[in-house]
Amino acid sequence: MRSTSNPVFRNLAPQQQGGGYAGFGSAAAGAGQFANQYGQQPPQYPPAGYGQPPVPTTRPMTIDDVVTKTGITLAVVTVGAILSYALTAANHGLAPMFVIVGGLGGFVLAMIASFGRKSDNPALVLSYAALEGLFLGALSFMFTNISYGGVGGAGLIAQAVLGTFGVFFGMLVVYKTGAIRVTPRFTRMIVGALIGVMVLALGNIVASFFVSGGLGLRDGGTMSIIFSLVVIAVAAFSFLLDFDAADQLIRAGAPEKAAWSVAFGLTVTLVWLYIEILRLLSYFQRD
Repeated sequence: MRSTSNPVFRNLAPQQQGGGYAGFGSAAAGAGQFANQYGQQPPQYPPAGYGQPPVPTTRPMTIDDVVTKTGITLAVVTVGAILSYALTAANHGLAPMFVIVGGLGGFVLAMIASFGRKSDNPALVLSYAALEGLFLGALSFMFTNISYGGVGGAGLIAQAVLGTFGVFFGMLVVYKTGAIRVTPRFTRMIVGALIGVMVLALGNIVASFFVSGGLGLRDGGTMSIIFSLVVIAVAAFSFLLDFDAADQLIRAGAPEKAAWSVAFGLTVTLVWLYIEILRLLSYFQRD
């Protein structure tokens, strides 16, 4: 299995040892070790339960597991976003609190899942989904409600949702048809672009403390539109890395629970893409 740069998927698949999966080496190799250690051939018929390979406790992950877990995770995000939007529409003062709590809470859980190797924990993944729903609902309201300087209303949100899933399914077709192959070089390019986008975004935030509008990447001008288009492109190509990593896990016989990691990785990219598309659409709605 080719290694992946995505911290969500790394170290999930079983490693091969002696021609078999982890903990399931070949019988011939085991017999050779027995002979070398004791200077004799192993007994042909060992006692029952002795020297037998361990019985796997979970089945390998399938594409159906990925679809099911991803669907459940996105459903939690959707329900949370709808509830958050409804609550903020009824009480505008809740919007900033929901954005802060949902955004920071989701970020912390994402870091724990990614770098703490807990992305296959369903409770953590669904908790992340709930917090992201809280964040997205309030943020969408702030983007589109006139009280917060937003534009476009609910129609803009619908366009962003359609655009997000349009890009998702489009990149899925691109991956399945092999129009773009995920090679190590391609992976390095996307990861490098991702790091560059993050550095620019953080630099814009820091600059905004000293100069009005920062670097001009989020003020709605021409540079903002170009930057958003670049970010959307990077997010779209990131789906190819997610699809390839999931494919590798399935081929390597990763355990069933690894499907939660795939669902988590896809949800992170979908949320990122939705926010950027919504932001871009809001630029075009301004006078």
